[in-house]
Amino acid sequence: MSAPLDIEGPAAPPRSNGEFVFAEPWESRAFGMVVGLYEAGAFTWPEFQAALIARIAAWEALAAPGKPYSYYQLWLAALEDVLAGLRAVSPEEVTARTRALAQRPAGHDHPH
Repeated sequence: MSAPLDIEGPAAPPRSNGEFVFAEPWESRAFGMVVGLYEAGAFTWPEFQAALIARIAAWEALAAPGKPYSYYQLWLAALEDVLAGLRAVSPEEVTARTRALAQRPAGHDHPH
């Protein structure tokens, strides 16, 4: 992995003993999408980092008291911002795809 991930700071991914921490499987997939797209040259790391910091700052400024913080939801929103900014995907396409995926039953892609 060549992504220059911050060790500290507002954009640093959650870690435990130096290892990345993912609370849910989708978080590791979101992480992998960003790193993969970065390594494929879809965007620069500073572009993604700036979008992530902006999303974190907006959450901190606007979150309702008691609303749980989800680093990887902000990570995914930053990816959407970057891809929309590059016109790789429109916000409407992201919304439509998100709704379609949300309607799938739990465990839809796992036979057990």
